[in-house]
Amino acid sequence: MATILCLETATTNCSVGLAKGGKLISLREDNSGNYSHAEKLHVFIDEVLRENNLNTKDLDAIAVSKGPGSYTGLRIGVSSAKGLCFSLDIPLISIPTLDLLAKKLKGKQGIYIPMLDARRMEVYSAVFGSDFKQLRDTKAQILDETSFKEYLDESEVHFIGNGVAKFEDIYKHPNAVFHKQQFPSAKEMAEIADYKYKKSDTEDVAYFEPYYLKDFIAG
Repeated sequence: MATILCLETATTNCSVGLAKGGKLISLREDNSGNYSHAEKLHVFIDEVLRENNLNTKDLDAIAVSKGPGSYTGLRIGVSSAKGLCFSLDIPLISIPTLDLLAKKLKGKQGIYIPMLDARRMEVYSAVFGSDFKQLRDTKAQILDETSFKEYLDESEVHFIGNGVAKFEDIYKHPNAVFHKQQFPSAKEMAEIADYKYKKSDTEDVAYFEPYYLKDFIAG
């Protein structure tokens, strides 16, 4: 059974998980509202390994959330993952961040729309069926009163993520279910990472870059 370290840093949630055979065996998270990744990430990595009497040489792969999301958060997570993969000579597995958010809705009927806050009235979003098949590609979009109407008119739609509050404020629909203050987590990475590891669905460590979706603009 593969032992995989899972890193999720695409939002303010600094999340580190340890998975074995597709099951999560340890988790550390900090979502205090600030980006604590630079201070917390490697501390959490050490803690989940020590908790299971392991060290980095016992890892079979590193999985990382690839984006979209925070430029700074993604850069820290991916840089750490690549550094570990280089030093340990093990595979790098990338997982789309919105896939992880959608996984939090497992078992609910209808359509899943994960959305992450971008800027102003903009979000990063994708559309999934309850079987997790992607119905619409990931994109950055500006929300308005007609956003997602085609899905809302035909089915119950679950909106999840830190971009949800923006949409709830401007659009009401009887089929809309809002799951606010939900963040992507390493908790949902274990099963996906193990599946991709078994398929050898890995990245070129030298050339892999986060999926920023939009160019970085300094504040």
